Amino acid sequence: MGVRQMKNGKLPENILKRSVLRQFHTERDDVLIGAGADCAAVRMNGYEAAVFSTDPVIWMEDADAKRVVHAVCNDLACSGAQPVGLLLTALLSSDTEEADMRRMVQLTEAECESIGVQILGGHTEITSAVNRPVISVSGIGKVCEDQMVFSGKVQPGEDILVTKWIGLEGTARIARRREQELRQRYPSYMVADSAAFDRYISVLPEAALAAKHGVTAMHDVSEGGIFGALWEMAECSGVGLEIDLKKIPVRQETIEICNFFDINPYQLVSGGSMLMAAPDGDSLARELVVAGIPSAVIGKAMPGNDRVIINDGERRFLERPGPDEIHKMI
Repeated sequence: MGVRQMKNGKLPENILKRSVLRQFHTERDDVLIGAGADCAAVRMNGYEAAVFSTDPVIWMEDADAKRVVHAVCNDLACSGAQPVGLLLTALLSSDTEEADMRRMVQLTEAECESIGVQILGGHTEITSAVNRPVISVSGIGKVCEDQMVFSGKVQPGEDILVTKWIGLEGTARIARRREQELRQRYPSYMVADSAAFDRYISVLPEAALAAKHGVTAMHDVSEGGIFGALWEMAECSGVGLEIDLKKIPVRQETIEICNFFDINPYQLVSGGSMLMAAPDGDSLARELVVAGIPSAVIGKAMPGNDRVIINDGERRFLERPGPDEIHKMI
Protein backbone atom coordinates (compact mmCIF):
# COMPACT_ATOMS: atom_id res chain seq x y z
CA MET A 1 0.00 0.00 0.00
CA GLY A 2 1.43 3.40 -0.97
CA VAL A 3 1.95 6.24 1.47
CA ARG A 4 -0.89 8.76 1.37
CA GLN A 5 0.52 12.26 0.99
CA MET A 6 -1.01 14.94 3.18
CA LYS A 7 -2.27 18.19 1.68
CA ASN A 8 -0.98 21.69 2.36
CA GLY A 9 -2.61 23.61 5.19
CA LYS A 10 -3.77 22.75 8.68
CA LEU A 11 -3.80 19.07 9.57
CA PRO A 12 -7.22 17.48 9.12
CA GLU A 13 -8.97 17.26 12.48
CA ASN A 14 -8.99 13.44 12.58
CA ILE A 15 -5.23 13.22 11.92
CA LEU A 16 -4.51 15.98 14.42
CA LYS A 17 -6.40 14.13 17.14
CA ARG A 18 -5.08 10.68 16.24
CA SER A 19 -1.42 11.37 15.58
CA VAL A 20 -0.72 14.52 17.61
CA LEU A 21 -3.10 15.28 20.48
CA ARG A 22 -3.53 11.67 21.62
CA GLN A 23 0.23 11.40 22.04
CA PHE A 24 0.19 13.99 24.84
CA HIS A 25 -0.23 12.39 28.28
CA THR A 26 1.55 14.62 30.78
CA GLU A 27 -0.77 16.94 32.69
CA ARG A 28 -0.23 19.61 35.33
CA ASP A 29 -2.70 21.08 37.82
CA ASP A 30 -1.70 24.65 36.99
CA VAL A 31 -2.54 24.30 33.28
CA LEU A 32 -6.01 25.75 32.70
CA ILE A 33 -6.19 25.20 28.93
CA GLY A 34 -4.04 22.63 27.17
CA ALA A 35 -3.37 21.43 23.64
CA GLY A 36 -6.20 21.48 21.10
CA ALA A 37 -7.61 24.95 21.79
CA ASP A 38 -6.82 28.34 20.21
CA CYS A 39 -4.63 29.14 23.21
CA ALA A 40 -2.97 27.53 26.18
CA ALA A 41 -3.34 29.06 29.65
CA VAL A 42 -1.38 28.60 32.84
CA ARG A 43 -2.38 29.74 36.33
CA MET A 44 0.23 32.17 37.61
CA ASN A 45 -1.19 33.06 41.03
CA GLY A 46 -4.53 33.13 42.77
CA TYR A 47 -6.22 35.46 40.28
CA GLU A 48 -4.25 35.83 37.04
CA ALA A 49 -3.35 33.51 34.16
CA ALA A 50 -0.74 33.68 31.42
CA VAL A 51 -2.11 32.83 27.97
CA PHE A 52 -0.03 31.56 25.04
CA SER A 53 -0.57 31.06 21.32
CA THR A 54 1.68 30.20 18.39
CA ASP A 55 1.46 30.36 14.60
CA PRO A 56 3.80 30.14 11.60
CA VAL A 57 3.73 32.63 8.74
CA ILE A 58 5.40 32.15 5.36
CA TRP A 59 6.51 35.68 4.47
CA MET A 60 5.72 36.46 0.84
CA GLU A 61 5.01 40.20 0.88
CA ASP A 62 5.20 43.24 3.15
CA ALA A 63 1.55 42.85 4.17
CA ASP A 64 2.48 39.58 5.91
CA ALA A 65 3.69 41.66 8.86
CA LYS A 66 0.01 41.99 9.78
CA ARG A 67 -0.39 38.20 9.85
CA VAL A 68 2.77 37.78 11.92
CA VAL A 69 1.37 40.01 14.64
CA HIS A 70 -2.39 39.64 14.50
CA ALA A 71 -2.74 35.89 13.98
CA VAL A 72 -1.52 35.10 17.50
CA CYS A 73 -2.86 38.28 19.12
CA ASN A 74 -6.34 37.48 17.80
CA ASP A 75 -6.07 34.00 19.31
CA LEU A 76 -5.08 35.49 22.64
CA ALA A 77 -8.01 37.88 22.48
CA CYS A 78 -10.39 34.93 21.99
CA SER A 79 -9.63 33.85 25.56
CA GLY A 80 -10.33 37.34 26.89
CA ALA A 81 -6.61 38.01 27.34
CA GLN A 82 -4.70 41.23 26.76
CA PRO A 83 -1.76 40.53 24.41
CA VAL A 84 1.55 41.53 25.98
CA GLY A 85 4.40 40.39 23.76
CA LEU A 86 5.70 38.21 20.93
CA LEU A 87 8.64 35.87 20.50
CA LEU A 88 9.72 35.50 16.87
CA THR A 89 11.78 32.74 15.29
CA ALA A 90 12.81 33.68 11.75
CA LEU A 91 14.16 31.04 9.37
CA LEU A 92 15.52 32.90 6.35
CA SER A 93 16.68 31.53 3.01
CA SER A 94 20.32 31.94 2.03
CA ASP A 95 19.49 34.59 -0.60
CA THR A 96 17.94 36.92 2.00
CA GLU A 97 19.70 40.28 2.11
CA GLU A 98 20.24 42.30 5.26
CA ALA A 99 18.05 45.11 3.93
CA ASP A 100 15.18 42.63 3.43
CA MET A 101 15.54 41.35 6.98
CA ARG A 102 15.65 44.88 8.40
CA ARG A 103 12.46 45.80 6.53
CA MET A 104 10.65 42.70 7.82
CA VAL A 105 11.57 43.63 11.38
CA GLN A 106 10.56 47.27 10.92
CA LEU A 107 7.16 46.36 9.47
CA THR A 108 6.51 43.84 12.23
CA GLU A 109 7.50 46.33 14.91
CA ALA A 110 5.15 48.93 13.41
CA GLU A 111 2.24 46.48 13.65
CA CYS A 112 3.16 45.68 17.26
CA GLU A 113 3.28 49.37 18.10
CA SER A 114 -0.21 49.88 16.67
CA ILE A 115 -1.71 47.58 19.32
CA GLY A 116 0.75 48.11 22.17
CA VAL A 117 2.48 44.71 21.98
CA GLN A 118 6.21 44.31 22.59
CA ILE A 119 8.61 42.06 20.68
CA LEU A 120 10.26 40.20 23.56
CA GLY A 121 12.96 38.40 21.60
CA GLY A 122 13.40 35.26 19.55
CA HIS A 123 15.88 33.69 17.15
CA THR A 124 17.05 34.46 13.61
CA GLU A 125 18.76 31.92 11.37
CA ILE A 126 19.85 31.55 7.75
CA THR A 127 19.12 28.05 6.48
CA SER A 128 18.92 26.13 3.22
CA ALA A 129 15.90 24.29 4.62
CA VAL A 130 13.57 27.06 3.41
CA ASN A 131 13.19 28.92 0.13
CA ARG A 132 11.04 31.68 1.61
CA PRO A 133 11.22 33.32 5.05
CA VAL A 134 9.28 31.36 7.67
CA ILE A 135 8.36 33.27 10.81
CA SER A 136 7.22 31.27 13.83
CA VAL A 137 5.38 33.53 16.26
CA SER A 138 4.61 32.84 19.92
CA GLY A 139 2.31 35.26 21.66
CA ILE A 140 1.95 35.87 25.39
CA GLY A 141 -1.00 37.52 27.09
CA LYS A 142 -2.54 37.91 30.53
CA VAL A 143 -6.06 37.75 31.92
CA CYS A 144 -7.77 37.53 35.29
CA GLU A 145 -8.68 33.88 35.73
CA ASP A 146 -12.34 34.62 36.46
CA GLN A 147 -12.57 36.63 33.21
CA MET A 148 -11.26 33.95 30.89
CA VAL A 149 -13.38 32.94 27.92
CA PHE A 150 -13.23 29.31 26.76
CA SER A 151 -14.04 28.45 23.14
CA GLY A 152 -15.45 25.10 24.30
CA LYS A 153 -18.13 26.56 26.59
CA VAL A 154 -20.95 27.04 24.06
CA GLN A 155 -24.30 25.90 25.48
CA PRO A 156 -27.35 24.68 23.54
CA GLY A 157 -29.79 27.51 22.91
CA GLU A 158 -27.14 30.22 22.74
CA ASP A 159 -26.95 32.56 19.77
CA ILE A 160 -24.04 32.36 17.32
CA LEU A 161 -22.65 35.68 16.04
CA VAL A 162 -20.07 36.76 13.47
CA THR A 163 -18.30 40.12 13.51
CA LYS A 164 -17.41 42.18 10.43
CA TRP A 165 -17.37 39.99 7.30
CA ILE A 166 -15.99 36.57 6.44
CA GLY A 167 -13.17 36.13 3.94
CA LEU A 168 -11.46 39.47 4.61
CA GLU A 169 -7.93 38.15 4.93
CA GLY A 170 -8.25 35.72 2.03
CA THR A 171 -9.78 38.37 -0.22
CA ALA A 172 -6.92 40.76 0.51
CA ARG A 173 -4.23 38.16 -0.12
CA ILE A 174 -5.78 37.02 -3.40
CA ALA A 175 -6.36 40.58 -4.61
CA ARG A 176 -2.69 41.40 -4.10
CA ARG A 177 -1.27 38.19 -5.56
CA ARG A 178 -3.63 38.00 -8.55
CA GLU A 179 -4.05 41.72 -9.15
CA GLN A 180 -3.43 41.72 -12.90
CA GLU A 181 -6.00 39.01 -13.62
CA LEU A 182 -8.61 40.77 -11.50
CA ARG A 183 -8.00 44.17 -13.14
CA GLN A 184 -8.93 42.65 -16.51
CA ARG A 185 -12.43 41.96 -15.13
CA TYR A 186 -13.08 44.48 -12.34
CA PRO A 187 -12.49 48.22 -11.80
CA SER A 188 -9.09 49.14 -10.40
CA TYR A 189 -10.63 50.81 -7.34
CA MET A 190 -12.43 47.59 -6.38
CA VAL A 191 -9.27 45.50 -6.65
CA ALA A 192 -7.28 48.07 -4.66
CA ASP A 193 -9.91 48.26 -1.92
CA SER A 194 -10.09 44.46 -1.71
CA ALA A 195 -6.32 44.26 -1.38
CA ALA A 196 -6.59 46.50 1.68
CA PHE A 197 -9.20 44.40 3.51
CA ASP A 198 -6.60 43.23 5.99
CA ARG A 199 -6.90 46.67 7.57
CA TYR A 200 -9.73 44.97 9.47
CA ILE A 201 -7.58 42.04 10.60
CA SER A 202 -7.41 42.81 14.33
CA VAL A 203 -10.26 41.45 16.47
CA LEU A 204 -8.96 42.95 19.72
CA PRO A 205 -11.66 45.67 19.92
CA GLU A 206 -14.62 43.30 19.54
CA ALA A 207 -13.09 40.70 21.84
CA ALA A 208 -12.59 43.25 24.62
CA LEU A 209 -16.13 44.60 24.25
CA ALA A 210 -17.76 41.16 24.00
CA ALA A 211 -15.97 39.99 27.16
CA LYS A 212 -17.79 42.76 29.05
CA HIS A 213 -21.21 42.02 27.56
CA GLY A 214 -22.05 38.38 28.15
CA VAL A 215 -20.07 36.46 25.54
CA THR A 216 -19.75 32.75 26.35
CA ALA A 217 -17.17 31.69 23.75
CA MET A 218 -15.06 33.32 21.04
CA HIS A 219 -13.13 31.84 18.14
CA ASP A 220 -11.02 33.67 15.55
CA VAL A 221 -12.21 32.79 12.04
CA SER A 222 -8.83 31.97 10.52
CA GLU A 223 -7.68 29.14 8.24
CA GLY A 224 -10.57 26.96 7.17
CA GLY A 225 -12.94 29.91 6.95
CA ILE A 226 -16.28 30.29 8.67
CA PHE A 227 -17.26 26.66 8.03
CA GLY A 228 -14.05 25.47 9.69
CA ALA A 229 -14.51 27.82 12.63
CA LEU A 230 -18.13 26.75 13.16
CA TRP A 231 -17.14 23.10 13.13
CA GLU A 232 -14.22 23.65 15.53
CA MET A 233 -16.29 25.65 18.03
CA ALA A 234 -19.13 23.11 17.96
CA GLU A 235 -16.78 20.13 18.21
CA CYS A 236 -14.90 21.68 21.13
CA SER A 237 -18.17 22.40 22.96
CA GLY A 238 -19.96 19.16 22.07
CA VAL A 239 -23.01 20.94 20.63
CA GLY A 240 -24.96 21.00 17.41
CA LEU A 241 -25.64 24.02 15.23
CA GLU A 242 -28.34 25.53 13.07
CA ILE A 243 -26.83 28.27 10.90
CA ASP A 244 -28.61 30.40 8.31
CA LEU A 245 -26.19 30.75 5.39
CA LYS A 246 -27.86 33.95 4.17
CA LYS A 247 -27.19 35.67 7.51
CA ILE A 248 -23.43 35.14 7.35
CA PRO A 249 -22.00 38.58 6.48
CA VAL A 250 -19.79 38.70 3.39
CA ARG A 251 -18.60 41.64 1.30
CA GLN A 252 -19.66 41.81 -2.34
CA GLU A 253 -16.00 42.15 -3.31
CA THR A 254 -15.29 38.79 -1.68
CA ILE A 255 -18.17 37.18 -3.55
CA GLU A 256 -16.97 38.59 -6.88
CA ILE A 257 -13.36 37.49 -6.39
CA CYS A 258 -14.37 34.02 -5.19
CA ASN A 259 -16.71 33.59 -8.15
CA PHE A 260 -13.96 34.72 -10.53
CA PHE A 261 -11.55 32.08 -9.26
CA ASP A 262 -14.23 29.45 -8.51
CA ILE A 263 -13.48 29.17 -4.80
CA ASN A 264 -15.78 28.92 -1.78
CA PRO A 265 -15.88 32.10 0.37
CA TYR A 266 -17.14 30.08 3.33
CA GLN A 267 -13.92 28.03 3.35
CA LEU A 268 -11.59 31.00 2.83
CA VAL A 269 -9.22 32.23 5.55
CA SER A 270 -11.08 34.97 7.41
CA GLY A 271 -8.71 36.69 9.81
CA GLY A 272 -10.46 39.83 11.09
CA SER A 273 -13.77 38.08 11.70
CA MET A 274 -14.72 36.71 15.12
CA LEU A 275 -17.15 33.88 15.85
CA MET A 276 -18.98 34.30 19.15
CA ALA A 277 -21.62 32.59 21.27
CA ALA A 278 -23.85 34.43 23.74
CA PRO A 279 -27.16 33.84 25.57
CA ASP A 280 -28.52 37.12 24.15
CA GLY A 281 -26.88 37.54 20.77
CA ASP A 282 -29.09 40.44 19.66
CA SER A 283 -28.07 42.51 22.68
CA LEU A 284 -24.37 41.78 22.12
CA ALA A 285 -24.70 42.56 18.40
CA ARG A 286 -26.24 45.94 19.25
CA GLU A 287 -23.36 46.77 21.59
CA LEU A 288 -20.87 45.88 18.87
CA VAL A 289 -22.63 47.96 16.23
CA VAL A 290 -22.78 50.97 18.59
CA ALA A 291 -18.99 50.62 18.93
CA GLY A 292 -18.65 50.67 15.13
CA ILE A 293 -18.10 46.93 14.71
CA PRO A 294 -20.52 45.26 12.24
CA SER A 295 -21.95 42.01 13.58
CA ALA A 296 -24.79 39.60 12.91
CA VAL A 297 -26.56 36.74 14.65
CA ILE A 298 -26.32 33.82 12.20
CA GLY A 299 -27.91 30.95 14.11
CA LYS A 300 -28.03 28.96 17.32
CA ALA A 301 -26.22 26.22 19.17
CA MET A 302 -28.39 23.12 19.48
CA PRO A 303 -28.49 19.95 21.60
CA GLY A 304 -26.88 16.90 20.02
CA ASN A 305 -24.19 16.76 17.37
CA ASP A 306 -26.02 17.72 14.16
CA ARG A 307 -24.40 20.77 12.58
CA VAL A 308 -26.80 22.08 9.97
CA ILE A 309 -26.47 24.85 7.39
CA ILE A 310 -29.82 26.23 6.16
CA ASN A 311 -29.98 27.94 2.76
CA ASP A 312 -33.41 29.09 1.53
CA GLY A 313 -35.09 26.31 3.49
CA GLU A 314 -32.71 23.60 2.27
CA ARG A 315 -30.87 21.87 5.10
CA ARG A 316 -27.48 20.22 4.75
CA PHE A 317 -24.93 19.00 7.24
CA LEU A 318 -21.75 20.94 7.87
CA GLU A 319 -18.78 18.77 6.95
CA ARG A 320 -15.46 18.43 8.71
CA PRO A 321 -13.14 21.24 7.61
CA GLY A 322 -11.02 20.59 4.55
CA PRO A 323 -8.01 22.54 3.23
CA ASP A 324 -8.48 26.28 3.07
CA GLU A 325 -9.34 27.65 -0.36
CA ILE A 326 -6.38 30.04 -0.14
CA HIS A 327 -4.06 27.14 -0.98
CA LYS A 328 -5.60 26.93 -4.45
CA MET A 329 -4.60 30.53 -5.07
CA ILE A 330 -1.24 31.16 -3.39
